Amino acid sequence: MQLFVHASLLLPDQVLSQAALGVADGRIAWLGPMDAIPSSWQAAPRIDCRNAWLSPGWIDLHVHGGAGADFMDGTLEAFRTVCLAHARHGTTALTPTTTVARHEQHLAFLRCCQHFLGTPTGGAKVLGAHLYGPYFAEAARGCHPAPAIRPPIPEEYEAYFAFVGCLRTATVAPELPGAEAFVRACRDRGIRCNAGHSYATFDQMAQAVAWGVRHVDHLFCAMSDRARLRQTQTYPMRGGVMEATLYFDELTTEVIADGKHLSPELLKLAYKIKGPDRLALVTDASRALDQPDGEYWFGPCNDGERILRRDGVGLMPDGVALASSVVGMDHCVRTFHYQTGTPLVEVIRMASLTPARILGVDDELGSLAVGKRADLLLLSPDLTVQRVWIDGQEIALA
Repeated sequence: MQLFVHASLLLPDQVLSQAALGVADGRIAWLGPMDAIPSSWQAAPRIDCRNAWLSPGWIDLHVHGGAGADFMDGTLEAFRTVCLAHARHGTTALTPTTTVARHEQHLAFLRCCQHFLGTPTGGAKVLGAHLYGPYFAEAARGCHPAPAIRPPIPEEYEAYFAFVGCLRTATVAPELPGAEAFVRACRDRGIRCNAGHSYATFDQMAQAVAWGVRHVDHLFCAMSDRARLRQTQTYPMRGGVMEATLYFDELTTEVIADGKHLSPELLKLAYKIKGPDRLALVTDASRALDQPDGEYWFGPCNDGERILRRDGVGLMPDGVALASSVVGMDHCVRTFHYQTGTPLVEVIRMASLTPARILGVDDELGSLAVGKRADLLLLSPDLTVQRVWIDGQEIALA
């Protein structure tokens, strides 16, 4: 048992000041005002928060790497390195996210992901795999390597389904041949489906929603909109993935709030239309997180795409096109809060409870509530991560 005292608790809809929170057996066992601490907790060891913010741990739906490693390196060491790197930035749980790569590389990734499902990493816990590549539209590939992009075919993805116990999310461009069969096969196995890296039309997105697609990756990035579609069609102008994402209430989405990918007005637009319960913050971070400026592999080391880290963001070798982010969730939380003026409790919710709900793990994670896992962050007044606990155990951040 341990008792966090003199804390400002960041609850989903309010701040509870001068509060305390009790942890027992890795779970939140009690919370409330300081003057209401039960007698059974009076003798518990105390952690004085000195009126700092106590937040639920953050959950990253879309993350590729950090500290020089990428999940697609396909080694247990790479997984540990990335998970610890993101824990330093407040992420206590994540879904390791693939890039476009060869079939064998995806299998190696899935084997590592399965190994860490329910097993400590030394940092952020693994909630399951996000099969993000290779089923993209080539024109919308972004920084992913073109040669390995391909449509979904049963002979391949059935091998991925052998890891169904750890395969939590799969992304597909809905306009690809075989996309409907892939989505329906995923849904039959309880795998959540996203649309991403797609130049689908609004009508194709409507069909995808009918198949069971419920989330769209990194809003505004690597997706079709009215302007892109008009390059191949004259009139009438029609909507694409962006417009469909904003229109369909069934669809949740996410933003990379690194201050480089999206301007404040785009963050405000996403928040105004989707709201904090259907909009998550993600890092989309590459192995260049916490690394010096320079050139890095995106995806498998020595077998992916070369990108640059410069000016606080990932860039393609041309120095113009964006290529993933290089920041942690703490940076995204601060950026969204300060650039949009959104209330802090809602920004925290977008980094914790909302992604937990999208992944279907909100019964265990995502908020400060009795019975949930004690994944906790102590934050300074300027939202800098000071200390991190996962399942009630403090993580050494040095």
